[in-house]
Amino acid sequence: MTEPSSQYDNAPELQSLSLGKETQYDNSFDAKLLQGVPRSLNRNGLALGDNLPFSGVDIWTGYELSWLNSKGKPVVAMASFTFSFDSVNLVESKSFKLYLNSFNQQRFSDENHVLQQLEKDLAQCAQGAVSVELILAKDFSSQQIVAPRGDCIDELDIEINDFEFSRDHLKDATSDEHVSQMIHSNLLKSNCLITNQPDWGTVEINYVGPKIDHESLLRYLISFRQHNEFHEQCVERIFSDLMALCHCEKLTVYARYTRRGGLDINPFRSNFESAPANIRQARQ
Repeated sequence: MTEPSSQYDNAPELQSLSLGKETQYDNSFDAKLLQGVPRSLNRNGLALGDNLPFSGVDIWTGYELSWLNSKGKPVVAMASFTFSFDSVNLVESKSFKLYLNSFNQQRFSDENHVLQQLEKDLAQCAQGAVSVELILAKDFSSQQIVAPRGDCIDELDIEINDFEFSRDHLKDATSDEHVSQMIHSNLLKSNCLITNQPDWGTVEINYVGPKIDHESLLRYLISFRQHNEFHEQCVERIFSDLMALCHCEKLTVYARYTRRGGLDINPFRSNFESAPANIRQARQ
């Protein structure tokens, strides 16, 4: 198993997380359950500096949100959360789950007060812009499932013997042909930085520049299979490696991960596109 990179070793911001520790579930609402992880932990290791080469968002979907109305009757909803790429912190997922669970026995007069509470608490934790959309039960039937965009590279008949992460797969991986291309892979798997639990995802790559050899790219993506980082960190690493080694002129990296604990995480990074709508894929 690939060890976390040196920038994470003994980081005090990670030592205090509830992730990977036994947790007591409480029926009381508590915004203090939310825990942030500085984005700089990963970005410093990638030598990104203050002038980031991308913009983007982290799009989360919450499938297990419930509260009580003013009469004590339960209400259930889904929620879409959008965090700006330039917030100081990303939100740690277990703490997010515990925070959402703390709504279960809390009374709210209407859904607008729920939304306002969510936006206030999440923005304070992330230290950046957050937008929230609630999807009430009456609107569940309008939810869609879409296929990944672009050509799938997963059917390439390649042999893999080394599962250690390596950006070297992208070295000399381009040709002189200049292309505009959108591709995707369903074979992205990494592991949680703290617990080593598997994170499964589909990644879409849209780029303009020298043509990238699909076999080399697939080997690179598969090399994340035993790599330990959070979802957002993996996407920024992919973006940085493609820019540095494949010399993309325009680039979007968008990963949609399967849900865990009632939440899915979908980081989007681009230097030329706006973030898409939050529409789930089949595995989510």
